[in-house]
Amino acid sequence: MLSPRIYSELPKIAKRNFGIMVPAMQKVSDPIQQLFLDKIREYKSKSSGGKMVDPTPETQRQLKAELERVAAQYGGGPGVDMTKFPTFKFEDPQVEVNITSK
Repeated sequence: MLSPRIYSELPKIAKRNFGIMVPAMQKVSDPIQQLFLDKIREYKSKSSGGKMVDPTPETQRQLKAELERVAAQYGGGPGVDMTKFPTFKFEDPQVEVNITSK
Protein backbone atom coordinates (compact mmCIF):
# COMPACT_ATOMS: atom_id res chain seq x y z
CA MET A 1 0.00 0.00 0.00
CA LEU A 2 1.39 3.37 -1.02
CA SER A 3 1.35 6.29 1.31
CA PRO A 4 -0.85 9.32 0.51
CA ARG A 5 2.23 11.44 -0.24
CA ILE A 6 3.31 9.09 -3.02
CA TYR A 7 -0.18 9.31 -4.52
CA SER A 8 0.06 13.10 -4.56
CA GLU A 9 3.59 13.10 -6.05
CA LEU A 10 3.01 10.40 -8.67
CA PRO A 11 1.34 12.69 -11.27
CA LYS A 12 4.23 15.17 -11.05
CA ILE A 13 6.83 12.44 -11.51
CA ALA A 14 4.95 10.85 -14.41
CA LYS A 15 4.50 14.22 -16.13
CA ARG A 16 8.19 15.09 -15.75
CA ASN A 17 9.39 11.73 -17.04
CA PHE A 18 6.93 11.78 -19.93
CA GLY A 19 8.16 15.23 -21.01
CA ILE A 20 11.76 14.03 -21.01
CA MET A 21 11.19 10.69 -22.69
CA VAL A 22 8.85 11.69 -25.56
CA PRO A 23 11.59 13.03 -27.87
CA ALA A 24 13.78 10.02 -27.15
CA MET A 25 10.93 7.61 -27.86
CA GLN A 26 9.95 9.20 -31.16
CA LYS A 27 11.36 7.45 -34.16
CA VAL A 28 11.84 9.30 -37.42
CA SER A 29 9.61 7.71 -40.03
CA ASP A 30 9.86 10.42 -42.68
CA PRO A 31 12.93 10.06 -44.94
CA ILE A 32 13.17 13.85 -45.32
CA GLN A 33 13.30 14.28 -41.54
CA GLN A 34 15.98 11.59 -41.35
CA LEU A 35 18.00 13.33 -44.08
CA PHE A 36 17.67 16.62 -42.21
CA LEU A 37 18.89 15.04 -38.96
CA ASP A 38 21.80 13.38 -40.77
CA LYS A 39 22.86 16.71 -42.29
CA ILE A 40 22.63 18.45 -38.90
CA ARG A 41 24.80 15.76 -37.32
CA GLU A 42 27.31 16.02 -40.19
CA TYR A 43 27.42 19.81 -39.84
CA LYS A 44 27.93 19.58 -36.08
CA SER A 45 30.76 17.10 -36.53
CA LYS A 46 32.55 19.51 -38.91
CA SER A 47 32.12 22.57 -36.71
CA SER A 48 34.31 21.51 -33.85
CA GLY A 49 36.16 24.17 -31.91
CA GLY A 50 33.73 27.00 -32.62
CA LYS A 51 35.11 27.63 -36.09
CA MET A 52 33.00 28.28 -39.18
CA VAL A 53 32.30 25.34 -41.46
CA ASP A 54 33.87 25.65 -44.92
CA PRO A 55 34.45 29.43 -44.89
CA THR A 56 35.51 31.17 -48.09
CA PRO A 57 38.45 33.60 -48.05
CA GLU A 58 36.00 36.47 -48.67
CA THR A 59 33.91 35.42 -45.65
CA GLN A 60 37.03 35.26 -43.48
CA ARG A 61 38.09 38.75 -44.62
CA GLN A 62 34.64 40.15 -43.85
CA LEU A 63 34.64 38.53 -40.41
CA LYS A 64 38.10 39.90 -39.61
CA ALA A 65 37.14 43.41 -40.77
CA GLU A 66 33.93 43.33 -38.72
CA LEU A 67 35.76 42.14 -35.59
CA GLU A 68 38.37 44.88 -36.00
CA ARG A 69 35.63 47.50 -36.44
CA VAL A 70 33.80 46.36 -33.31
CA ALA A 71 37.05 46.20 -31.31
CA ALA A 72 37.96 49.76 -32.32
CA GLN A 73 34.44 50.97 -31.53
CA TYR A 74 34.50 49.52 -28.01
CA GLY A 75 38.01 50.48 -26.95
CA GLY A 76 40.08 47.69 -28.43
CA GLY A 77 43.24 48.14 -30.35
CA PRO A 78 46.67 46.63 -30.81
CA GLY A 79 47.65 44.66 -27.73
CA VAL A 80 44.21 44.85 -26.06
CA ASP A 81 42.60 41.53 -25.19
CA MET A 82 38.89 42.02 -25.91
CA THR A 83 37.99 38.57 -24.53
CA LYS A 84 39.19 39.48 -21.02
CA PHE A 85 36.65 40.86 -18.56
CA PRO A 86 37.45 44.50 -17.80
CA THR A 87 38.89 45.43 -14.43
CA PHE A 88 37.43 48.33 -12.53
CA LYS A 89 39.27 50.46 -10.01
CA PHE A 90 37.20 52.47 -7.59
CA GLU A 91 38.86 55.04 -5.38
CA ASP A 92 37.35 56.70 -2.34
CA PRO A 93 36.94 60.43 -2.82
CA GLN A 94 38.84 62.81 -0.56
CA VAL A 95 36.50 64.35 2.00
CA GLU A 96 37.37 67.56 3.80
CA VAL A 97 36.20 67.78 7.34
CA ASN A 98 35.72 71.29 8.77
CA ILE A 99 34.99 71.20 12.44
CA THR A 100 34.57 74.54 14.12
CA SER A 101 34.33 74.73 17.85
CA LYS A 102 32.27 77.31 19.62
